[in-house]
Amino acid sequence: MLGEQPYRRIDHRCWSPDARLDDMDRQGVAVQVLSPIPATFSYQAPAAGTAELASAQNEFFARVVRQHPTRFAALCAVALQDPDSAADEMRRCMRHPGFIGVEIGTQVGGLELADPSLDRFFAVAHELGALVMVHPSDQDLSPRVTGLGLGFGAGMPIETALAAAALIVGGALERRPEVRICLAHGGGVLPAMIGRLDKGAILTGLDADSPNLPSRLASQLCCDSLTYDRQALNAAIEVFGRDHVVFGSDYPFPAMPEPIDDIVRDLPADLLQKICRTNMEGSWRISWV
Repeated sequence: MLGEQPYRRIDHRCWSPDARLDDMDRQGVAVQVLSPIPATFSYQAPAAGTAELASAQNEFFARVVRQHPTRFAALCAVALQDPDSAADEMRRCMRHPGFIGVEIGTQVGGLELADPSLDRFFAVAHELGALVMVHPSDQDLSPRVTGLGLGFGAGMPIETALAAAALIVGGALERRPEVRICLAHGGGVLPAMIGRLDKGAILTGLDADSPNLPSRLASQLCCDSLTYDRQALNAAIEVFGRDHVVFGSDYPFPAMPEPIDDIVRDLPADLLQKICRTNMEGSWRISWV
């Protein structure tokens, strides 16, 4: 439920490691990174309750990873409407083996991720070597988009791109240059926007050779491969770089590609290996046998 409305029907794959392992073995997936369902971000709710929910999810993730340390890793949940508490929870989780970072939304109750009040949270993420996965949530989508029935097709990728563009043009990436930020869904529509962001920056006086040109700052970011389209994936690779794209699946929900590697399976072997394994290992010092 989301408020009083049914949100999504889920099944045992959301909580059963055995069901996931069966699917992973069938699909040829060696390791899966667990993460919160974005509907549970709950940034509009009181921080104390959200923190309690996040802690419960994290304890579940820790238990699954502890039981299957070679098959699962995890991104923790945090109550980002209280940045100090969120940083403390991230720090607590990162002490547990198998946690590699945190998943957050594209905004925090209307507050942009670029806001300076979140600088300390991102500084702690850098200190811990934590991946910061940015994923849109239905609750943050424009009523215009959802009213048109375009929440999934347009709302999600637009929301991700807006959050990323705000990080790029608002000075946040200059203040947080070492933080590893990964954008869901191939960075949304950011690859299609990047040329206009560059031109807009030049029109406002930025030198075309500046290291702070949006397209150069965007190369600091990472994204997943879940674009549903090879041309869109190629555009993401062009913007973020071959070493900054990791495999995404949306498992176990209906938007999961069939087969799960459908978007990437015909890539050149070296690029396929990067996206499906070594980019994650190299960026976050993870190694699975």
